[in-house]
Amino acid sequence: MYTLNDKIRNLQPYDPISGNYAIRLDANESYFPMSDEMMQQLQKAVSAVDYNRYPDPTAKNLRQAYAGVYDIDANLITCGNGSDELLGVLVGAFCTAGEKLLTFAPDFSMYRFYGEIYGVENVVYQKPESLEIDVNAVLSMIHADDKIRMVLFSNPCNPTSLGLDKADVEKLIRNAPNCLIVLDEAYMDFYGEDQSFLKRVNEFDNLIVLRTCSKALGMAAIRLGLAVANPTLTRAITAVKSPYNINSMTQNAGCAMLSNHALLKQRTNEIIASRDALYQAVKPMEGKILKTVFQPQTNFLFLDFADGKLAKAVFDGFLQHSIAIRYMGRYLRITAGSEQENKVVVNVLTELLADLEGDC
Repeated sequence: MYTLNDKIRNLQPYDPISGNYAIRLDANESYFPMSDEMMQQLQKAVSAVDYNRYPDPTAKNLRQAYAGVYDIDANLITCGNGSDELLGVLVGAFCTAGEKLLTFAPDFSMYRFYGEIYGVENVVYQKPESLEIDVNAVLSMIHADDKIRMVLFSNPCNPTSLGLDKADVEKLIRNAPNCLIVLDEAYMDFYGEDQSFLKRVNEFDNLIVLRTCSKALGMAAIRLGLAVANPTLTRAITAVKSPYNINSMTQNAGCAMLSNHALLKQRTNEIIASRDALYQAVKPMEGKILKTVFQPQTNFLFLDFADGKLAKAVFDGFLQHSIAIRYMGRYLRITAGSEQENKVVVNVLTELLADLEGDC
C-alpha cells in the first residue's frame, strides 16, 4: 500500500480567505482596476499570441520591457511564474543535501515551506519584540554554523511592513560570503528604489534579488515574478528553471502593461499616499487593545494587539462588515485601499475597538 512520505503527509494546502467581500484588503494587491486604455492594449497583446506555438523560453521581450521600467540590464533578469516559482527553483536547486536555509520570523511563510518540500533544514532568526532585524545577530548565527548556505528574507518585510536599511543589507551580504543571499524586494516600490539592490547585483557574487509585478505594478492576475542577479547566477537560474515557464499570454500582457511607465509610477505614488493616510488615521487608536501600529514601508499596515483573542475578534468584526483583511495570531495586516475603502476601514475599526474596550 502506497503511503505519503513524511515531508508532505501532514502538509495543508495554502488557504487564503475565500468568498465574496465588498472590500478585499487581505492580499496586498493594488486597488487600481485596469484603465480602458490599458485594457485595449492588453486585449490587442493577447490576440496576437500564436496559441499553437510554445512561448519564448527566454521571455526576451518581457525582460526588456521590465528592464526599461527600472533601468537595468535585461540580460541579468530571469522571469518566473510568480515569485513563488522562483523561490521553489532557488531553494531546490541552490541548496544541496546537508545544507541549511536561514529564514526570519515573522516573514513570508512560503520561504520555510519550500525548504521543507526540498528537504533543506531550516534555521530561524526570531525577530525581537520590535520586529526589527539585528544584522549582527544574524551574522553571528551564520558564522556559528557553516552549513547555513542560503539566507532568504523580504525587505521591506511581509508581514511586518518594516524596512531594513540598505547599509545593513549590504553588511549582511558582504560579511556572509559563503552564503547565497536571496533578497525578496516584492514591496520595494513602496520603500524607495534608493534602498534597492536591483541595480547593484553585479557588485556581489552571492546576491539574488527577487521582484514581483503583483503589488505596485498591479498585475497579480498574470503571475509574473523576476530574479535579478549577476551573469553567473543568472545563467544557473535560467538552466534550472522550466524551459517554457512563462506562457505567451503572460509575456504579451506583461509587455503591454509595462509599457505604461508614467501611469505605473503615478499609481505607485498614489498607493503610498493611501498607505500614509491610513496609517495617520489608525495610529491614534493605539491603546490597551491595539498596542502598536508599525510605521509601514509597504502598501499595508501591520497591527499588534494585546493578545490573539482580541485580534481575532477584530478580524471577525471586519468580516461581518464584508471586509477581508489578514489575521496572523495577535497581529492583523490591512492592505491600503482606495480613499473610500480606507474611510470604511477606519470607521469599522473605530467601532470595533470601542465595543471591545466597553467589554473590558
